[in-house]
Amino acid sequence: METKTSEQALKQIFNLLKCTFVVVPIVAGLDKFTNLLTNWEQYLNPSLAALLPFPASTFMMIVGVIEIVAGIIVLRKAALGGYIVAAWLTAIALTLLLDFRYADVAVRDLVMAISAFSMARISRLVS
Repeated sequence: METKTSEQALKQIFNLLKCTFVVVPIVAGLDKFTNLLTNWEQYLNPSLAALLPFPASTFMMIVGVIEIVAGIIVLRKAALGGYIVAAWLTAIALTLLLDFRYADVAVRDLVMAISAFSMARISRLVS
């Protein structure tokens, strides 16, 4: 009986994480085109922005497309998508830590990366 309860709890946790990592990347990705939630360009490290061959706004739209695709991958293949989202969030956090202006956001992204990684691992148990 306890095993069944544990399996149900694990499935609920997985479903909550999966829903989160489908919705959040897609919403954040779409917002890269509208900047309704925030001005995303402010989070782009100025050193990296200077290296771009196009405007920061164009870069953010590319980031938005990547995030939307990542959310769709989580929906279709949670394990693969979870690892992609975890890597993506870790990369974002590391770029934020380069100039230490948004360390709080970097920490948040690292926590989300750990959650996405955990979802990917759990998906192998509940599938």
